[in-house]
Amino acid sequence: MKIGELSRRTGASVRSLRYYEQKRLLASERSPGGHREYPEAAVDRVILIQHLLTAGLSSDKIADVLPCMRDHDGGPAETATPWLLEQLEAERTRIDRSIAELRYTRDVLDEVIEAAAG
Repeated sequence: MKIGELSRRTGASVRSLRYYEQKRLLASERSPGGHREYPEAAVDRVILIQHLLTAGLSSDKIADVLPCMRDHDGGPAETATPWLLEQLEAERTRIDRSIAELRYTRDVLDEVIEAAAG
């Protein structure tokens, strides 16, 4: 599929897809005319990249982790290593802290809203 179709199917901008390629998170072949062509599996790969970015992982961290993950479900691939487990546990701990901070902030806002509503 061409870059525009991959963009439409994943919601990622064309610019983002080019960036993912630049960072070696995504690969394409070139057509005889020089256009990027992606396999069907690129849809799952881009969605996984987007989830990892949303979770706060940097593109460099994602580049380290992606070879050890399956695209279709984000589970560990046969190449998963103890290093990957350590990295992912550290990221999960960071995400847990962020969730706790967001819950606290929401609770404070709820109290302010309740007080303001009288």
